[in-house]
Amino acid sequence: MSNLLVLHGPNLNLLGTREPELYGTTTLEDIDRSLAARAVARGATVTSFQSNWEGALIDRIHAARQDGTQALIINPGGLTHTSISLRDALAAAALPFIEVHLSNVFSREPFRHHSYLSPIALGVISGLGARGYELALDYLLDRI
Repeated sequence: MSNLLVLHGPNLNLLGTREPELYGTTTLEDIDRSLAARAVARGATVTSFQSNWEGALIDRIHAARQDGTQALIINPGGLTHTSISLRDALAAAALPFIEVHLSNVFSREPFRHHSYLSPIALGVISGLGARGYELALDYLLDRI
């Protein structure tokens, strides 16, 4: 059975109410529930974890190295553009991962155009809303 980990970074706990014109009205719980059902239908499991704290995300990535996780989906939120430590944790974990962003980061402020994670990711999905998570899940399950 395939085991995937979905990591949600800072402020993603506010999905559904935070800037719905930009991020939509789908809640984080909706996304997690949809991913879990989609994984089960394919004979896999998904564990989701959200934190507003960089260190908690890094600790969870470290744990993924030894808990049977085979691949990750990560929406690092604002840490995308600032966290070398998060990038280093993902590199150390040596697990394949897809970087997901709900909004099209390239149509937004210039500081959002750079990601510390993208160079080591299998791929990046940006601007497709909650559907981006489903596409990432399908891709990873097809790959592992």
